Amino acid sequence: MSPQQAIQSRLKDLGVELPMPAAPAANYVPFVLSGTMLHISGQLPVKDGTMIKGCLGKDLDIAQGQEAAKLCAISILAQANAALGGDLGRIKRCVKLGGFVASAPDFFDQPKVVNGASDFIVSALGDAGKHARFAVGVAALPFGVAVEVDAIFEIAA
Repeated sequence: MSPQQAIQSRLKDLGVELPMPAAPAANYVPFVLSGTMLHISGQLPVKDGTMIKGCLGKDLDIAQGQEAAKLCAISILAQANAALGGDLGRIKRCVKLGGFVASAPDFFDQPKVVNGASDFIVSALGDAGKHARFAVGVAALPFGVAVEVDAIFEIAA
C-alpha cells in the first residue's frame, strides 16, 4: 500500500472526509510550501459550516475543546492536501503543531484540549504524525472561536 493509500485508509477508518479547504480571512495565504517544508496557517474549528465558539473553562469543557481541536486538525490536512495536489502521501512527518486555546483565567488544561488535534494527526498519518507542539491559553481568538491550530510538515520533494 502506498503512503497516500495508507492515509486515505486511515481517514476512512476514522470516518473523516476532508472538507473543502477554507479561504483565508485576511491578507495571508492558507499555506506556504518552501523547499521541503509545508507551513499551514492557523485553522479554525468548523463543523457543517458552523464555527465552534466559546471559552474553555467558561463556555466549553475539555471534551468539547478536544473536538474543536480535532476539527482544526482535519482542516489542516485539507489544506495540506490542497497544497500537495491531493497527495498526502508526500508528507514525511508532521514537524510541529501549535495550539491556541481561548481560556478562562483559571483554565490550565490547554495541553489536554490540543490533544484533540495531536491525537487526530497521529491517527491519520501514523508514525509520520508524531510531532513537537505547543499549547497556550489566550484571552480571545478570531471570530470568538475556541481553538486555533497551525502546523509545519516535512514533505518529500
